Amino acid sequence: MSTKDDILSRIRSHTGTRCEQPEIVLDAITYEDKFKQFSDSLEAAGGQVAVWQPGDDIDTLIRSHFPEAKRIGSNLAGITVATFDPDSLSDPRELDKTDLAIVEGCFGVAENGAVWITQQVKFKALYFISTALAIIIDKDALVNNMHEAYQKIEGTDYRYGFFVSGPSKTADIEQALVLGAHGPMKVLVVLKG
Repeated sequence: MSTKDDILSRIRSHTGTRCEQPEIVLDAITYEDKFKQFSDSLEAAGGQVAVWQPGDDIDTLIRSHFPEAKRIGSNLAGITVATFDPDSLSDPRELDKTDLAIVEGCFGVAENGAVWITQQVKFKALYFISTALAIIIDKDALVNNMHEAYQKIEGTDYRYGFFVSGPSKTADIEQALVLGAHGPMKVLVVLKG
């Protein structure tokens, strides 16, 4: 018998009564109007929300929020305002000086205005090196809280994923708020309605 087996055997012999794990029931917060709560939460975090109605031109909507953007990256079909496809680049350093990245999010969380994003581009640096980020999600893809969010991603297959809620910011140094400290300075969530 190995040392490991010996240790485990002794632990088992000294284990008292075994109990089944109780079912955990969470009484998590829910919202009557998830869209309004999501919008309020995202704006409180420094982000913006825009609604993309059927028939509206997505390029015009994006241009209205980012009129100064010159270098715009997106691999999404139908986004003609993009000036380059980030997946066509061979080195992530070529993403430097990207004014705007237009990407797709999976769903939004009303509780905190966060959007779950999985890596759908060649280089994940695009999400963080861009000066601004426009995230497109379906308006019906809003969940109430983080409990529902984690249930939604449980068991899904993704290489890389993260939540983003508003622009990158920090106030660690002298309590001075700095936007774009380690990511985009501006975040717009476009809800397809």
